[in-house]
Amino acid sequence: MSEQKWLPGTLLGRLDETSRKALLALGVPKTVAAGSPIIREGHRETFVVLLIDAVAKVTAAMADGRPALLSIRMSGDIVGEMSALNEVPRSATVTACRPSAVRVIYRDEFREYMRTRADAAVEIAGTVADRLRWANRRRMDFAAYPVKVRLARVLAEMSAAYGRRGADGIVVSVDLTQAELATLCGAASMSVQKALRELRQANLVETGYRRIVVRDLAVLRELADAAV
Repeated sequence: MSEQKWLPGTLLGRLDETSRKALLALGVPKTVAAGSPIIREGHRETFVVLLIDAVAKVTAAMADGRPALLSIRMSGDIVGEMSALNEVPRSATVTACRPSAVRVIYRDEFREYMRTRADAAVEIAGTVADRLRWANRRRMDFAAYPVKVRLARVLAEMSAAYGRRGADGIVVSVDLTQAELATLCGAASMSVQKALRELRQANLVETGYRRIVVRDLAVLRELADAAV
């Protein structure tokens, strides 16, 4: 497994080879069927799940009971780390988008790994900080910025975390519907469709089945930061 090319925005992509191998040796392997929960919002388990070959969606219940899509997670990511670190109930549900292979790492084993590998502990803390920063930025975006800017930010951040360089640009192979992309942007589906059409017309992105290609990341980032 250490020979796999882990995406740079994931925890396994951030770790050095020694710490990566040590983390991959922890826990027990498990397979999860498409559509099945990996962890459930409100539950009090404290294990961490390391995604080995997986795509997962993170959702939380809104006031009316409907699920809101908060983010996506890919192979190389961990989920459930907050409950392992401070024993609070799960803040969200993580659901497998396709048949997935994961490793379930129990709290004591995970915490011992962090105690004995300072470099890995720093990267895990960095992952948590990035996620908090993403959540805070989304809250500000919803109130302050146009849909096109919000969409540009989401696509730029997805490209950085989960993109792979292709012939036509950065390929983000994430299975998101336009409705789910709209939820990530905090906007109506029609508004996101319009913004996405404008980005395509500007030759900044290309959309296809289960993937988005960012054709000009530099210009997309300029748009994303235009209101800052």
